[in-house]
This record gives sequence, structure tokens and C-alpha cells, in this order.
Amino acid sequence: MMQVITIGEKIRELREANGLLLRQIAAELEVDPSLLSKIERGDKRPTRDQVVHLSKIFKMKEEDLLIIYLSDRVVYELRDEQFALKAMHVAEKKISYLIKEKNGKA
Repeated sequence: MMQVITIGEKIRELREANGLLLRQIAAELEVDPSLLSKIERGDKRPTRDQVVHLSKIFKMKEEDLLIIYLSDRVVYELRDEQFALKAMHVAEKKISYLIKEKNGKA
């Protein structure tokens, strides 16, 4: 079974694994520690720029954190929709087409 982890949970996991305090990461991000706490709990969502900055702080691939962040955004937007999975399938095809078109392969 696939592990389902939110961006907030991942941030907390990384912070704790690195032995860093909430206030230390908050200072690096230039945000109030209470905001970072809310992000870790899932009460608030980080910005894309914050996620990119966090990938640098934790010395990890930007792509890895951005994938979790983007998946959270999609889930947040579609979670109450009856046809969410069907819409995701259509969106996947559209994105594939747009990428091919952008690369001159459409």
C-alpha cells in the first residue's frame, strides 16, 4: 500500500529527523513558528516558495517535496468531488498532451 503523507507531515518528519526545532526552521523560512506549526499539523498550507526553500534547508531534491506539495493541492481542491478520480484521469491526459506540445512532439 502506498504511504500517504501530507506536506506538513513530511516537513515535521524531516525537521525531527535532522534534530531541528520548529523555531529554527521557522527562522530560516522567515515565518512565525506558530505558522510553521500550523503547516505541520495541516491547518495551513505552505507556499510553493516555502517548499522550495525547505528542500534546500533539508538538502534534498526540490522535486521530491514539490510532488508532495502539488499532490496536496490537487487533493484539497478535489476531495469532495464525486467525479474526482475520473477528472484526474482526464487531467493526466491533458497534461501529457500539453507537455508533448510544449516539447514540439504533438
